Amino acid sequence: MDTDTFTLNVDLDGVVADYQLELRRRVAAERDVPLSDIGPQIHWEPHLCGWGVRDREHFLDLHNAGVNENMFRTMPEIEGASDALWELSDAGYHIRVVTHRLVVNWSHEQVVADTVAWLQEPRPDGRPRVPFRDLCFLGLKADVAGDALIDDAPHNVEAVLDARRRGLPSPQPIVFDAPYNRHLETVRASSWTDVIGLLEQARAWRSSDPLSPTTSS
Repeated sequence: MDTDTFTLNVDLDGVVADYQLELRRRVAAERDVPLSDIGPQIHWEPHLCGWGVRDREHFLDLHNAGVNENMFRTMPEIEGASDALWELSDAGYHIRVVTHRLVVNWSHEQVVADTVAWLQEPRPDGRPRVPFRDLCFLGLKADVAGDALIDDAPHNVEAVLDARRRGLPSPQPIVFDAPYNRHLETVRASSWTDVIGLLEQARAWRSSDPLSPTTSS
């Protein structure tokens, strides 16, 4: 990649879209309890969070019901995500959305349509919510080229780190902080303000061409 183009691969759920809050609301509604009774997601697998989700099949039932009710079109946004992504895009970053939402057969058309509608929902300033230039639906995040990947899923971050250790052209992962990923030892961001700071440091370092013989003393 040339020094003027920095490609940022961005996961959606748990990073830009608040899937955890959406799922907690659905669990609370099914159990007929207040949302406050459904605590934060402490494990990647919802049925291991103490929410009363019986097993993965039960979770998928909740997920499928949400898909059928257009949750990917109406899901709340992670605080600061849209503003930060526009700031980065305006600064010349190439924003590539990389999401694994096609987890269940036969709902792909609705998932894709609702995702695009959500990404392009107009903000108060008239701009779309997310200034994406590419949109990829796949689970193997390590297979997608880029300079950096922002993701919250432990298995995605671990796969990218493993690919980089093997010398494959995978992006540098930035883990978006959550209770279920704090065992990961890599670059971490607790907010979108943190993300911007980390990326600006990375781009400044690369733009300085630190490995060029002309820059060494």
